[in-house]
Amino acid sequence: MTNFSRTLLALGFGVFGFAHAATSEVTEPNSPLDSESLFSALASEPVYGETAIELLDQLKTKHYASIEIDDNFSSLLFDKYLDALDGSKLYFLAEDVQKIARYRYTLDNSLSAGNVEPGFEIYNLYHKRVIERLIYAINRIENAVPQMDFTVDEYLLLDREDEPFAASLEELNEVWRKRIKNSVLSLRLTGDDEEEIVEKLSKRYRNQLSQVLKTNGKDVFQAYLSNVAATVDPHTSYFSPRDSENFNMGLSLSLQGIGAQLTTEDEYTKVVELIKGGPAERANELQEGDRIIGIGQGVDGEIQDVVGMRLDDVVAQIRGEKDTVVRLSVIPVDAVSESSARTISITRDTVKLEDQSAKKEVLELSYADQDYKIGVISLPTFYFDFEAAARGDEDFKSSTRDVRKLLEELKEEEVDAVVVDLRNDGGGSLSEANQLVGLFIETGPTVQIRYSGLRNGFTRSFGDSDPEVVYDGPLAVLVNRTSASASEIFAGAIQDYQRGIVLGGQTFGKGTVQEIIPMSFGQVKLTRSKFYRISGESTQHRGVLPDITFPDFYDAYDDIGESSLDGALPWDTVRPVEFRTYHPVQAFLPKLRELHEARAAESPDFQYMIDQIERTRQLRERELLPLNEEIVKADRERVRRIEFDAENLRRKLKGLELKEWVEEDDLYSDEVASVVDSEHSEASTTEESANNPEIAMAEKSEASASTSPTPDADADEEAEEPEETDPLLLESGRILADFINLSNGDLSARY
Repeated sequence: MTNFSRTLLALGFGVFGFAHAATSEVTEPNSPLDSESLFSALASEPVYGETAIELLDQLKTKHYASIEIDDNFSSLLFDKYLDALDGSKLYFLAEDVQKIARYRYTLDNSLSAGNVEPGFEIYNLYHKRVIERLIYAINRIENAVPQMDFTVDEYLLLDREDEPFAASLEELNEVWRKRIKNSVLSLRLTGDDEEEIVEKLSKRYRNQLSQVLKTNGKDVFQAYLSNVAATVDPHTSYFSPRDSENFNMGLSLSLQGIGAQLTTEDEYTKVVELIKGGPAERANELQEGDRIIGIGQGVDGEIQDVVGMRLDDVVAQIRGEKDTVVRLSVIPVDAVSESSARTISITRDTVKLEDQSAKKEVLELSYADQDYKIGVISLPTFYFDFEAAARGDEDFKSSTRDVRKLLEELKEEEVDAVVVDLRNDGGGSLSEANQLVGLFIETGPTVQIRYSGLRNGFTRSFGDSDPEVVYDGPLAVLVNRTSASASEIFAGAIQDYQRGIVLGGQTFGKGTVQEIIPMSFGQVKLTRSKFYRISGESTQHRGVLPDITFPDFYDAYDDIGESSLDGALPWDTVRPVEFRTYHPVQAFLPKLRELHEARAAESPDFQYMIDQIERTRQLRERELLPLNEEIVKADRERVRRIEFDAENLRRKLKGLELKEWVEEDDLYSDEVASVVDSEHSEASTTEESANNPEIAMAEKSEASASTSPTPDADADEEAEEPEETDPLLLESGRILADFINLSNGDLSARY
């Protein structure tokens, strides 16, 4: 593989893991907890310091920008690390921060000497404070709920980022008292009684504590070096060996294992789903709902107990090389105890992760007295299996190969136009972006790459040299604010060539290129260059502006996009390269916009989305959350009524059946309680951990670490009513129909 083919434009960051260490007593309701006995300092290993030296060398010699590892870098790293650990000021006291501030201007010297102890000391203090806070929360939930007064007018501050660290333990306790009271109030409003609230919240916080106690030195090392890398720029990352495996798996959309998604439930590893066609499904012995309590390697390897083990450690033992055997001790889904456990053997194989693969559908619409068939290709990421391709595997995963196949199928179905849906596509392989453009043009440049460092100022263009055009018909590209990197290269090239129409929202604005560079211990994803459109414009910060703008829900958020990231490289330009245009898209745009805007003004869906974006923006601007039950109920009812009326107006204008209003007291009847509780539990947990890396990373690991992607829980459920077609896709189809009519079907013109 060339450097170019292994170049990445992904937005993804490292995956943190949590190791094996929790005790069953921690999760036992009402069992006493003591922070001194639970806390154990996490220690570094010699390889961590050696890796730090190697990482600094990679940053200084290979990064696009000129990097100086000095006191200024140390200060930036200190702030970034502190913010990553406790950005919401919920754990450290002011005196803690004063204590660790002695490292502000010395981290650079320590790292250069191969010493990561300061990073561990800071983390250990944080780790201890997290344990203390969770014990405080558990004790308050299990002992103080009956005394909570929900008639008092007091408020919870939602965003503590700009707040000072608590000056005393009493002040921090007051912050947490309000947070816990809000969690209790949230469950009260779902109809739970006091006993149910205590049971649910106790279990939630004890499970969080259990996961936090599984933190080990590898996690601290990953967290610290990730922040070292990110201090240079937001897209430079360090991956430990295990996290490297997870990152590469995500890029290639394949792994070697058994093909099962796993989760943790009451200290057991539970099977959530078997991947269709995977080794576990083919073996027909493992079932969804089974609990794995032991793992053995090979046909006669000793079965090792894995009850209470971190999920990522369990996954690491189950994954393995193709054609090797793993033995699982399993409690069947219909059994109640470990006495019913049985041992099964599964031969590992390559598992294709189809969840993120390109997919197609055909929309049929009647517009302007004509019927149209619009092909839609959805591409969630630009994937490429480098290792399989290097091995010479004929069926390696590639987004371009998959899209080519889907285009051929759409042509056989005689579609009138095609929409490439890149909404929420955060990027991936640069070579895939380049090749994907080539499916729609004859030959020509697709992107320019500007290198720095040893190749300072050198700009090179890459393009398509294959004259074959897989699809030459009317084309639109649909993007939004989270379409980034490789998505922006593709959309920008299609726009510059006037090969198609770009629709949707402004894209993310990531104009930097990363490469994966192997290290002795792990790997670094490092910004090596910047990419530019063939017109010479950078997408950095500015992104790709659509030819026709659609409502974008992300418009309600001001913290999404390259410009919101600290340390992002600046916008600039290079010289354009020569290229030709395919269709007179620009000439048609004024009329296309006019027709679209007329439809949008009359569209119930578009008006609903615009209003919903504004409502979301207003909710996000709230600074204080009331803890008075009557005030909260009234506010919830008001917001619910506004949303209900807006939805019913949309349905009325579309001729759909109206929804019936449900009174607050009836919302949580027995038939819907389980659904509401599930949704609330997830939301409340997110609220507790949104700004707590240790808790949040534990939850992510235990909730979603797997040997396969997360399934669609509703995929097999019968819908209560016919699903409405995505209004943005429908409008994309109508714009393409207008384009066909305006051009009189003659799209062969060249500029």
